Amino acid sequence: MSYASRKDDHVRLAVAQHRESMAGHRRSPFDEVAFVHHALRGTAEHAVSLATEVGGTTWPVPLYINAMTGGSARTGEVNRGLAIAARETGLAIASGSMSAYLADGSVAETYRVLRGANPDGYVIANVNANVTPEMAMRAVELLGADALQVHVNAIQEIVMPEGDRDFSAWPRHIARLTETLGIPVIVKEVGFGISADTVTRLAELGVRIVDVSGNGGTNFALIENARRRGADFGLLADWGLSTPACLVDGAEAALTNGVALLASGGVRTPLDVVRALALGARAVGVSGHFLTILESEGVDALIAAITAWITQIRQLMVVLGADTVRALADADLLLTGGLAEICRLRGIDPAAYARRSRNPLRPIVPTSRLR
Repeated sequence: MSYASRKDDHVRLAVAQHRESMAGHRRSPFDEVAFVHHALRGTAEHAVSLATEVGGTTWPVPLYINAMTGGSARTGEVNRGLAIAARETGLAIASGSMSAYLADGSVAETYRVLRGANPDGYVIANVNANVTPEMAMRAVELLGADALQVHVNAIQEIVMPEGDRDFSAWPRHIARLTETLGIPVIVKEVGFGISADTVTRLAELGVRIVDVSGNGGTNFALIENARRRGADFGLLADWGLSTPACLVDGAEAALTNGVALLASGGVRTPLDVVRALALGARAVGVSGHFLTILESEGVDALIAAITAWITQIRQLMVVLGADTVRALADADLLLTGGLAEICRLRGIDPAAYARRSRNPLRPIVPTSRLR
């Protein structure tokens, strides 16, 4: 099967999956994160700044359009719409995997449109963990990219009929990229999560930005399983850590190693964005929800939706008394249900999150551990 056909399949199946999920009103791991409401802690809306620092650069809002697609005529038009939305709202944007371009230069424009339609924005190129520095540089130069996103996706590859079956060289390849590229390298999963142990290992490889990309959003195990002749890999449908679980699991490792965490995977609403920021993320990425709006209603509707999200994120910060994104790490959180159980199993005290505002000397992210 050609790259173009596979990319079109991914978009079609991702949109169908997201619509089915929304129609079922399925509960999310984000629903296991609640704010303790303090009625007299509100601030003024004009005092709230949404700026956030990522990789030495200040983003105007803590929200970005995460990696999706490219490599076919149809996905090129999707990228054009996403780039226009990013330009009009100030969001950073990541390309989909550029493997198709690295294999066939004729599809370059389906990716280059991300910069062409968004000349002054923060654009992130996306490659797999098998690329050489020379290949990565080709991708970066095509987009005039401000950062490189390296996706790690062993589960997707295993289920993908034509996927890779050897991941042993990934750490070595990632280290070479951090050593040779002159721009930030972001390592992200594709929806199965990144653990604290992986954050530490990535820091050892020179990575300073990690997108945890937990499960709960677009499920590439199910997408690739739908492309298998026997659809025999449904057993991996629930594999991985959720985004909230990744953030609480990786908080101490990130703080210790100077790693900035980004969050994506299963983000449905502005409230989910604020929850992720309060759990320690510097910024939050959205893919499936924004793609579905673009495909269903067009670019103007997507711009309107993102603008509404930005307004609501700011207003939720007003209620919480957080005048900066970093200040959200002071918010008291109630971690319940399965998320609280994961905390306990991983040696993290969930109750520490409920008392953060009482300790004026607390770190940005709580690191209290069960002994």
